[in-house]
Order: sequence, then C-alpha cells, then structure tokens
Amino acid sequence: MTVSEEADGTAEKSWVQRLWPIAIICVVLGLAFAFDLHRYLSLQAFLESREALKAFVADNMLLAGLGYILIYAVLVAIAFPAASIITIAAGFVFGWLVGGILTVVGATIGAAAIFLAAKHAFGDVLRRKAGGAIKRFAEGFQNDAFSYLFVLRLTPVLPFFAVNIAPAFVNISLRTYVLATFFGIMPGSFVYTFLGSGIDQAVANVSHDGAVTVGDLVTTEMTIALFGLCGLAILGLILKKTFLKGRGPVESKA
Repeated sequence: MTVSEEADGTAEKSWVQRLWPIAIICVVLGLAFAFDLHRYLSLQAFLESREALKAFVADNMLLAGLGYILIYAVLVAIAFPAASIITIAAGFVFGWLVGGILTVVGATIGAAAIFLAAKHAFGDVLRRKAGGAIKRFAEGFQNDAFSYLFVLRLTPVLPFFAVNIAPAFVNISLRTYVLATFFGIMPGSFVYTFLGSGIDQAVANVSHDGAVTVGDLVTTEMTIALFGLCGLAILGLILKKTFLKGRGPVESKA
C-alpha cells in the first residue's frame, strides 16, 4: 500500500468515525417516516385517543412521564416535525405545569443530543476552515454564548432545529448550551401546554365536520395562551433589532 493510499484510508476512517452519530439520526428519522409516525402524532389522532391517553397517564404517572421525556427527546434529536402537537398533548394529559416541565426536560435532552452529534461530526472541521467574517462571528458568539443562545431560544427568531445545531460550529460548552436551552424554551413550552390544558372545552366548541385543526382550539379560555405566543413573537422582533443586531461579526483589530 502506498503512502497516498494509506493516507486516504486514514481520512476515510476518520470521516466514518465522525459521521456515525449523524448516520444513526438519519436512519431513525427515515424509519419514523417509513412507518408513518406522523399519522400517529397528528392533532386528529391525539383528539381521537385523548381520553384513553389521559386514563393511562392517571394510572401510570411515573412511567408515562419518563416515556414522554424519552419520546420527546428522540423526536427533537431527529428533527421530527411534531413538537407543537405533542406539547399540546402533554398539557392535556399531564396538566400545563407538569407537562411543561416534562417538555422542557425532553426537549433539552434531545437538543443536546443533536448538538453533540453535529459537534462531533463537523464542529472542529468547520472552525479550522472558517475565516473572515464567519470566524469573527464565532468568536463574538463565544464571548457571550449564554445570552446569545438564551435569546435565540426564548424567541422564534430562527427555527428550533437550526438553533439546535448552529452552536456546535462555534465551540461553546455543553453546559452553556444545556442551561441556555433549558431556560430559554420554558416560556414557549408552557404556553403550548397551557393551550393543551383547555382542549376539552375547545373540542366541545367545535361544530363543523372534518379534521380538527389547531385553529379550532381557540376559545375564550385559550386567549391567554395565544397572547403568550404573540408576546414571544413581538419580543423576538424587538430583540432581533436590538440585542441580536449588535452581535454580528466583530470588527478585526490591528
């Protein structure tokens, strides 16, 4: 074997070692779609089985709570598009407070998993090859990582999945990532679980035929939840124009 072939083999092995966590995530995501998991995690499916779910949770609170955390963590880690529905469901079966806490824990675990996978696969490679504005931006992020990430979590400025993996490329610590995620997603999680806690009254008010949508959950009792979502959206716009605007690439110094 030549020196060149040996080097290529080493590089190939290195990439295999780097990408195995991402590969596992992709496989699990593919299986989730292959088995039509989205059909079982839809709003309609939840509404049809909500009483059975509530009865199961009442009889198996600890098991149900741990199972929910695990399921939520996996769904977040593989970026499966069902977070809002199952958060609403948690508010219904666990109550808004317990459901919100379980959601925050599960989402934080799942986000940490995809963060570590992305960091393991691509983080140091991108940092070595990055230059100019990207490198300076990364340095600026690291200087105030908790505040920056907390604001991104608190408000819907960027998609949740994008915020899960972006910090992996700027070398922030896992501890900072977990703390900023845990506290940053609390308000939004509690708003959605509060929305779910009033679902029985909302369904009772639905008078049309056909599939029930999230819009059908709007009742007088749910107004506070909707105001909460609007408040977070407005806060996001304000912070984007103030806090985040000043956190762009920093000027290089001579």
